[in-house]
Amino acid sequence: MILYIAEKPSLGRAIAQGFSGPQQKQDGYIQLANGDCVTWCIGHLLEQAEPDKYDPAYAKWALQHLPIVPQDWILVPKKGTSKQLSVIKRLLKTATKVINAGDPDREGQLLVDEVITYCKVKRDIIDNAGRLLINDLNLNAVKKSLTNIRPNREFTGLSISALARSRADWLYGLNLTRAYTLLGQRGGYSGVLSVGRVQTPVLGLVVRRDAEIAQFESKPFYEVMATLATQTEQAPQTFTAKWQPSAACEPYQDEEGRVIVKKLAETVVNKTRGQPGIVESYTVKDKQSPPPLPYNLSALQIDASKRFNLSPKAVLNVCQSLYERHQLITYPRSDSRYLPVEHFKDAQNVLSAIKANAPDQKSAVDNANSKLKSKAWNDSKVDAHHAIIPTSRNKAISSLSGDEAKIYQLIATQYIMQFYGPHKYQEQTAVVSIAGGTFLAKAKATTDKGWLVLTKQSEPKHEPALPSLVKGQVLDCIDSQLVEKQTTPPKHFTEATLLAAMTGIARYVQDANIKKILKDTDGLGTEATRASIIDLLFKRQFMQKNGKEIHATSTGKALINALPSESTQPDMTAIWEANLDKISQRQMRYQDFMQPLTHTIGELINASQRIDTSQFAGLASTKPAYKKKWRKKKKAS
Repeated sequence: MILYIAEKPSLGRAIAQGFSGPQQKQDGYIQLANGDCVTWCIGHLLEQAEPDKYDPAYAKWALQHLPIVPQDWILVPKKGTSKQLSVIKRLLKTATKVINAGDPDREGQLLVDEVITYCKVKRDIIDNAGRLLINDLNLNAVKKSLTNIRPNREFTGLSISALARSRADWLYGLNLTRAYTLLGQRGGYSGVLSVGRVQTPVLGLVVRRDAEIAQFESKPFYEVMATLATQTEQAPQTFTAKWQPSAACEPYQDEEGRVIVKKLAETVVNKTRGQPGIVESYTVKDKQSPPPLPYNLSALQIDASKRFNLSPKAVLNVCQSLYERHQLITYPRSDSRYLPVEHFKDAQNVLSAIKANAPDQKSAVDNANSKLKSKAWNDSKVDAHHAIIPTSRNKAISSLSGDEAKIYQLIATQYIMQFYGPHKYQEQTAVVSIAGGTFLAKAKATTDKGWLVLTKQSEPKHEPALPSLVKGQVLDCIDSQLVEKQTTPPKHFTEATLLAAMTGIARYVQDANIKKILKDTDGLGTEATRASIIDLLFKRQFMQKNGKEIHATSTGKALINALPSESTQPDMTAIWEANLDKISQRQMRYQDFMQPLTHTIGELINASQRIDTSQFAGLASTKPAYKKKWRKKKKAS
């Protein structure tokens, strides 16, 4: 008997529908016509044991117990899942082959693999297990996936990576949360001070941004704009050019190259006004920008937050509904923005479905060229899952909720863009010398909107066109003006910009070597967890919203100020993600990741004993109820 183990009941039902013949629905599984069975987990059926499973003394939080580091890790059934776990265990006893049908990501791989291991399945069955990857719950897509089952051993690295992540998060979160909660109590704070290897650096970003804004002092800086005119008998053509300070001006500039000495700018104004200008160079280039790639989850969440003010968590929930309940989009927890080349042949069916489902998209689809193949179709960029796109299922969006319809249309538009040409524009650049100073003028003009016609904006805001110039041409500087501006503070994070910061974390890393490492594995958390992390920081009252702005609370600030910088900066956890990716690619061993981590946690615990606990006095405590769970759970359907 072949046993298919899905991640969730909805996926299990979809798999069963991919087989013909009469089927029998049993308690916790479906028996197929040929005797094979499809069963399912309910998200994670197992979880890391609580500390008191290793030693009853650990039930009481005490500094002398830390760090707690299990030698032999224990998994226990999650509350409420024992019945389904028993169903799977019984089916595994008679199975001759097992197919892992977890979701196509790191956690989906592990949660089925760990059940198979926990149930003590024979070694030869584990070695010959299959892997079923499903990104689309529609019947035809499921049938296609069933004909392409891969060996599960190909994904061993992914499973080990997820296991390392799970255990590392347990070690880091449990030990540091206990340490700082107990230290907070010494200072008079009665709430839980939760620490996590991802949530804490995210909070750190917000705390440091708030401090930067609070400490910001606006300062003036100066620019010089020259108005230039062509020398012609007829009406001269005019344009403006901006002064480019030379290297000799560096002592009078700030770290961003802005001139901060007014007298210098005034001197340039006086020297250039009324003087001739010489064209040093003039270029006209035809440029183009391709359509943006289809969405992964983070890109979709960022756009939805900007356009509809939806939280990342709300977007993920809507996507899960569109994927599981309505089967209108492909697997949503994807970190890929590319598509398999094989999918291109289904493009016309998907476009037709969009047109049928969303009347507002009719014109966009009618004007699309389904023969165009954008750079999105790239097999080398696709592994277990691909970009989020509409499926070929027909279902009117009038039957969806308001948010579901908005997100579906956003995903659909991004897909339709792949069948539009590039946005083409012409870029003019002129470099002019005036009294020894260099002035720069640029202008852009759209020549073909291409995919841009599908966006709200008709075209980017461009500068007025420059007149046609030639090198050596003499111009008149008819005016030169000093423009005084003020430096402005950075903006508070919003959910969209904080999510963008998490996905592009290398921008916030100072170490050049770490920046290089993070070039390809750039991100705090994963596509599936980032929304929950932001939501968690709100629930734990470490952050709060002021309109769209996110501000750290006094408790959040106190925690970040108490922790060592390596716990609050993104460097360490971003390196974790890079190493976890290496494990999944079999470029790093599990032990080579875990051993240094365990040593670091010990050092952090020792360092915590030296903090000033008085900073926690007078803080409003969070809710006393606290669930001591240290792993990220995947929501079951």
